[in-house]
Amino acid sequence: MLQNSHIGAVVFFVSDLDSTRQFYEGTLGLETSWIAAAEGEEDDSHLLAHIGDSVLVFFKGEEKPARTPIIVFSTGDNDIHRMVEQLVACNVEIIAPVQHAPDGGLTADFADPDGHILSLYQPPTEVSQKL
Repeated sequence: MLQNSHIGAVVFFVSDLDSTRQFYEGTLGLETSWIAAAEGEEDDSHLLAHIGDSVLVFFKGEEKPARTPIIVFSTGDNDIHRMVEQLVACNVEIIAPVQHAPDGGLTADFADPDGHILSLYQPPTEVSQKL
């Protein structure tokens, strides 16, 4: 199912977005940018750090250390709804059903056998083409 996908993002929950930005941009030399939160979300923004074709996504919030970072598989041109149906058919635990991501794409979270959270992500351009 994921053979044509790639890791598009790794998601972290952090206590301070400004110090996170200073570390990843100032110390590690990565390009960073802010994205506005979706309407109705508590936080004002999320931080992105760009590394090659992938992105590190930082959300302000508390999370158990064993539950973060979250590996995100970009679905490419695959239908995220169909992929989640395939996971369900394989008795995979769905942590969060398909829902809108902060950038207008779609996302869904599931667990591996040890309870590690993995995520699927369908970019907004592919969502608009599928609607």
